[in-house]
Amino acid sequence: MRTQRKTTPSDSISCLQKTTAVIRRGRDRTKFVWRLALLFVVALVVVGTLPCLRADDQPWTTSLRQGWAIQSSAKVHASGDTISTAEFKPDGWYPATVPSTVLAALVSDHVYPDPYYGANLRSIPGTEYPVGANFANSAMPDDSPFKAPWWYRTEFRLPASYTGKNLWLHFNGINYRANVWLNGVQIAEQSKMAGMWRLFEFDVTAAAKPGASNVLAVEVFPPTPDSLSITWVDWNPLPPDKDMGVWREVYISASGPIALRNPEVATHFDLPSLDVAHLTVSATLENPGKEPVHGTFRARLAKISVSQDIDLAPGESKDVSFAPDKFAGLNLREPHIWWPAQMGTPNLYNLHIEVDSGGKLSDEQSIECGVREITSVLDDDKHRVFSVNGKRILIRGGGWAPDMMLRYDPAREEEEMRYTRDMGLNTIRLEGKLVDDHLFELADRYGILIMAGWCCCDHWERWRTWKDEDYDVASASLRTELLRLRSHPSLLAFLYGSDNAPPKRVEEMYLQVIKETGWPNPYVSSAAGRSTTIGPSGVKMNGPYDYVAPSYWLEDSEHGGAFGLSTEISPGPAIPVIESIRDMLPADKLWPINEVWELHAGGGEFKKFDIFNRALDARYGPPTGLDDYVEKSQLMTYAGERAMFEGYSENKYRATGVIQWMENNAWPSMIWHLYDWYLRPGGGYFGTKKACEPVHIQYSYNNNAVVVVNSSYQSYSGLKANIAVLNLDLTPKFSHEATLEAAPDSSNTLLTLPQIDGLSETYFLKLDLSDDAGRVLSRNFYWLSTAPEVNDFANSTWYYTPISSYADYKDLGSLPKVGVDVTTRSRSHGGEEVTEVTLKNPSSSLAFFVHLEVRKGKDGSDVHPIQWQDNYVSLLPGESREITATYSAAELGAAKPLVRVDGWNVETVSAE
Repeated sequence: MRTQRKTTPSDSISCLQKTTAVIRRGRDRTKFVWRLALLFVVALVVVGTLPCLRADDQPWTTSLRQGWAIQSSAKVHASGDTISTAEFKPDGWYPATVPSTVLAALVSDHVYPDPYYGANLRSIPGTEYPVGANFANSAMPDDSPFKAPWWYRTEFRLPASYTGKNLWLHFNGINYRANVWLNGVQIAEQSKMAGMWRLFEFDVTAAAKPGASNVLAVEVFPPTPDSLSITWVDWNPLPPDKDMGVWREVYISASGPIALRNPEVATHFDLPSLDVAHLTVSATLENPGKEPVHGTFRARLAKISVSQDIDLAPGESKDVSFAPDKFAGLNLREPHIWWPAQMGTPNLYNLHIEVDSGGKLSDEQSIECGVREITSVLDDDKHRVFSVNGKRILIRGGGWAPDMMLRYDPAREEEEMRYTRDMGLNTIRLEGKLVDDHLFELADRYGILIMAGWCCCDHWERWRTWKDEDYDVASASLRTELLRLRSHPSLLAFLYGSDNAPPKRVEEMYLQVIKETGWPNPYVSSAAGRSTTIGPSGVKMNGPYDYVAPSYWLEDSEHGGAFGLSTEISPGPAIPVIESIRDMLPADKLWPINEVWELHAGGGEFKKFDIFNRALDARYGPPTGLDDYVEKSQLMTYAGERAMFEGYSENKYRATGVIQWMENNAWPSMIWHLYDWYLRPGGGYFGTKKACEPVHIQYSYNNNAVVVVNSSYQSYSGLKANIAVLNLDLTPKFSHEATLEAAPDSSNTLLTLPQIDGLSETYFLKLDLSDDAGRVLSRNFYWLSTAPEVNDFANSTWYYTPISSYADYKDLGSLPKVGVDVTTRSRSHGGEEVTEVTLKNPSSSLAFFVHLEVRKGKDGSDVHPIQWQDNYVSLLPGESREITATYSAAELGAAKPLVRVDGWNVETVSAE
């Protein structure tokens, strides 16, 4: 959640400098008085009479991020009550910051080489488990340096202003158990402090020393196979420390007699009307003292202010709400509504809550919240359909993973959220990886929905072996996570099962927690097509996960085809662009495919690339080397991802959603991503972006139909579609022009291509869609084959459907080489660099699959992350395209941007 803190002098000076700059830029003298008044307001900030609040840190909070040291308990011969004193000297310990797993800290200290490069991971002690195995379900080797507990220790100073306040020590994430000491006093012990996905809070008023130095020592125990911890399943390896450590934030907060926790705003509309939002504001109030307390609880949102008196018994904690039937102001008229991307604007409000006692402020919090209501229903086919503010939404998203060593990088998270929105996706799925608050804050701001939930394939789903502690940890984990997440408008749903649905006892426990926490959003029993005491899940998880033909999605009616809501699905491997492969692998392991490639693939059935490579060889011809293999792979993934998302879009709302497995990777990988670990977008990224355009024209592989999909929520009239079928030599074989309308959130067949005689074995389909003003809304270019591609559905497995006969695109290799003209113009804007590229094909042949990149000068590397308006485009003779790239100006350093253009049959050219 976003919280506010009091102004520091540096904040005030920054505000003053910015305002002075505004005045200096002013040229209109009539506005000078207003600017002078603004300067006066900011001057008040400096003297502290008007707060210049910034929503990032809670008031009265001390972060414990810096100054840590870690060491294996095997090398420490002292107890926690000694280690947590100033007299103890952590000689020989490793410096660390928190959050950090043990291995992440050791890699940062260069104890071990970068585990993401080549086969370095396998050189780290404790990594003896088989490649591709699910290490979460195995015990650590006896000689692993991570089998013993590890100590985390820090010294810090608390403000003297904390004197007389209640002080709270917060651990937002420990993996897996911990003993905790503060200033020689044990605060928590491992039998009670267990569970990776729990938030812990301890009253340390008696042990803490305001205005003085404090020492905190944490003894962290690693997870075991029967821990409710983390697994990476078959996505990527689990590090040898099993991600043990203090992996989320640690901080100390202060409050008066009453503490505030878990603020939330829940919304209800009188659907379909959105004129009035009925808001319920809630929070948890706690009295840690031994005497009853009386106070006043206040809330403020927009122009709404409400308050009520509260009384808390000694040690009492209770939820307190402001309901709209009792507080009329909470019936908000003409609200600024939060919408997901492509549906509208993700408007946010600031909610400020505070409680006073004895005439003094006791605690306060501010969060950003959204006015929105998310619901779901099961349709007649028992498929789950989600709606936001009463409007149905086709879920189009990807499975998202944090860093494999759980390293926290807020800038990277924002770049990935930008990529998500840029591709036209509206959802990410977090299978068990419920990371830091920052990711959820970004999703709130960018309008990206989050499907959260538990993971599969480890102790989380081995319910038959659960002991009493497991029930306690699971219940507490769900409770703290729901309370943490419920305030975020981006939360679509919570899945309390993954590959399987929990048995009755576990489900009833989860449902009780959901009720008690006031969870305002849908909840689902599993990510698979299971039924429980509350009925069918309404979702499916039937694969595929390996390569399938583009025609699969509209032909399949039993597995992963375009019907229902698929929570994880994929057309297989996603070979990165060549620059990323060179960053990932040493030179002697680049080619041919070898065991290091397989280390950077998946687990189980996904360690090898045989299915993908058979299709590549049959369709495009065996690769002649690494460059050829990578280029053909981009073609494969572009067409595969485009077809999957197009299939689900065409079939809405018989199809209600699709989650690509995955959107990103936790480490450098050859499979399952739309952009790679280095944040370079490849063919799959741009195929997805093409398919998920707001207004889109597309081809159906199953029946030769041309379909227009409107994913926006506005109607269009006077749309103009141009359709052209061309032979390999660009001889026109069919053309059609049509005018049409597109209703909001619709899918309509424009026409079915007729039987066309005289087609070359490989031919092209060019589709263009313009609005009534002639502005191009969608361009789409397909390479097709007269050789039928036949799916062998009878022999389908859980992870793919074989292809008994392949389409043949090998004639693409005969396209003549062409040169393209390139001109560029770059400009800076607000820390961003924008490069505009104009491409023109002056030749008489097709420029096929043209790829663009921005480089850091003539001899520099490529710029990434980067958002291209389009890429991997094809240009007919004489055709021009203007394409824009946006990226951080800091990526360039002192270099000037240089655009390099290449392609399937395009000679490489560069332009500044």
